[in-house]
Amino acid sequence: MAGFHAKGFFDKIVDIQTCYLQAEPTNEIRLAVKEFAKENDWSFYDIRNHVGFLRTMQVRLCTTGELMVNIVVGENDEQKINLLMEYVQQKFPAITTLLYTVNTKWNDSMYDLEPVVYAGKGYAVEKLEDFQFKIGPKSFFQTNSKQAEKLYKVTRDFAELSGTETVYDLYCGTGSIGIFVSGKAKKIIGVEMIAAAIEDAKENAALNNLTTTEFYAGDVIEICNDEFFAAHGKPDVIITDPPRAGMHEKLVKKIIEMAAPIVVYVSCNPATQARDLNLLDASYEVTKVQPVDMFPHTHHIENVVQLKLKNR
Repeated sequence: MAGFHAKGFFDKIVDIQTCYLQAEPTNEIRLAVKEFAKENDWSFYDIRNHVGFLRTMQVRLCTTGELMVNIVVGENDEQKINLLMEYVQQKFPAITTLLYTVNTKWNDSMYDLEPVVYAGKGYAVEKLEDFQFKIGPKSFFQTNSKQAEKLYKVTRDFAELSGTETVYDLYCGTGSIGIFVSGKAKKIIGVEMIAAAIEDAKENAALNNLTTTEFYAGDVIEICNDEFFAAHGKPDVIITDPPRAGMHEKLVKKIIEMAAPIVVYVSCNPATQARDLNLLDASYEVTKVQPVDMFPHTHHIENVVQLKLKNR
């Protein structure tokens, strides 16, 4: 079968013919790979028994028209892999980058795996407004590019930038938000724990010929000290976009300590966002709220909140 996980089951897949939220040829690629595997009597991955050849597939279709496909297999069988890659490349000439990844681990995480480029440049380029973003198979980038552009516009509007501000972009990932708002700021300082994401952020800044962005790998709580402020200036605006778990309490305290006049909190989990806003209430007041529907027909929502420093 080739489809999505059944709700509440890590080991069950619902076989689907068409996902109406995906643009073609994404459905066609999935179905073609499935049928080709069945014709060749190849096994599909069994997560409970940790056996099987065909495991998962990543497909990213960008608004630029670039199409990246990464097929993840559970066995390092060169003959099968080459046969599959050749078939996919010939059947779908629209694919601009074709990769495969061998994953023999128990989990599906990609961070410690090395995708192999079979054809193309190894990444796709997405465009939001006039900004370009290089996206590889291990890069984190919003799955819904058109709505991501709207999300970033709301974030930029809430930042109320005039061109003189130093903006700290926390949990900056590959730098997409910081780069998107950079045209209206004096300086962007991005901080992110994952070093590989920071390298992507630097590449994306170079891709857009930006000279006002700086990106640092590490823990915000440790990086943002008096020495750092002396070198880069204290933030006029803080943008924070944490994972679903929200912000660590120590980071909330650090944000209060930094005392930026405006904080823009982008969240993919309104529950943890509400928890953090309750803590920020010690020094900040919520002034604007704007949800953005990034995942149609699901209960998931992105929520952007503007906070302003209370008069002391």
